[in-house]
Amino acid sequence: MKIKTKEMKIALLGYGKMGQVIERIALERGHEIVLKKDEHNTYEGLSNADVAIDFSIPTAAVSNISSCFNANVPVISGTTGWLEHFDEMVSLCKEKNGAFISSSNFSLGVNIFFELNEYLAKMMSKLDSYTVEMEEIHHTQKLDAPSGTAISLAKGVIENSSFTNWTLDNAKENEIHIEAKRIGTVPGTHTVKYNSAVDAIEIKHTAHNREGFALGAVIAAEWIIGKHGVFTMKDVLNLK
Repeated sequence: MKIKTKEMKIALLGYGKMGQVIERIALERGHEIVLKKDEHNTYEGLSNADVAIDFSIPTAAVSNISSCFNANVPVISGTTGWLEHFDEMVSLCKEKNGAFISSSNFSLGVNIFFELNEYLAKMMSKLDSYTVEMEEIHHTQKLDAPSGTAISLAKGVIENSSFTNWTLDNAKENEIHIEAKRIGTVPGTHTVKYNSAVDAIEIKHTAHNREGFALGAVIAAEWIIGKHGVFTMKDVLNLK
């Protein structure tokens, strides 16, 4: 997908494995990295950036995002596990007339999967003989469980059906059970499965590597330049 803009100066907030893949893809697309922020350095150089991409850790996300708004730098955040502060960050974005996209998953394929999940949920909502469950598998270094992507999938079902909640425990009536597994170096596999007494229907997305997440984040960064407000990947991919 090509949303390519002119060369951007990018601040990377979080320089782990994802940050390094984002750096490589950004450089391949002709952009410049002006800050690589981790726990060992400061935000010096942030004000020189056209956009920031945050793939840090849950405890650093709020500081990273608020620092961007205060520096008048648009921010793309793929960090999960901090969303109890999401409304606070949205308010700060509006107060500073900033630009913000937060997503549990920037992969272009996963965002198509989100749309497919919602469409299937609408169709299945008419059939009360089916229950729904989800499984997500990630690498052993992932800090949060269930994944932000699994939570987004569960919310997509809840908003389009009679299910009211998700749980990691045994599901009660109108609850969606999510099984979270941590195995080896798996970059991310998500399955949504509908079960009845006579059959089962499932949809599944399997990430082969981190490339898709990183490319989607860079495309979102290219898209947000010159805009103000709070957006989603639906806006970036024109899925609304």
